Amino acid sequence: EVQLVESGGGLVQAGGSLRLSCAASGFTFDNYAIGWFRQAPGKEREGVSCIRTSDGSTYYADSVKGRFTISSDNAKNTVYLQMNSLKPEDTAVYYCAVGPVATLFRELMDYWGAGTLVTVSS
Repeated sequence: EVQLVESGGGLVQAGGSLRLSCAASGFTFDNYAIGWFRQAPGKEREGVSCIRTSDGSTYYADSVKGRFTISSDNAKNTVYLQMNSLKPEDTAVYYCAVGPVATLFRELMDYWGAGTLVTVSS
């Protein structure tokens, strides 16, 4: 059974940092891509970043380039999202997801975690 468990969300002031973790199990970790997506109230879920765990290739939405960094620890089956210089508009529930290709399109991801809430105060 595929399981994705996010952690690390919380309340932070604008300009601050958080690191999200996604612990994965139930599949061969380095054969897939794992992405971070977010959904703000009243908005659609959008892709934030994705990593192809086989070779470490990374992808970012324009809105987070230069501020967020995705990484993976294949020995721990865990993907991280380091978020720096946070802005109030980064407030959302953050989800990790796994799929066959590295993409920011949520439709192409197969399994999802339950999400972790990030709130950035101004």
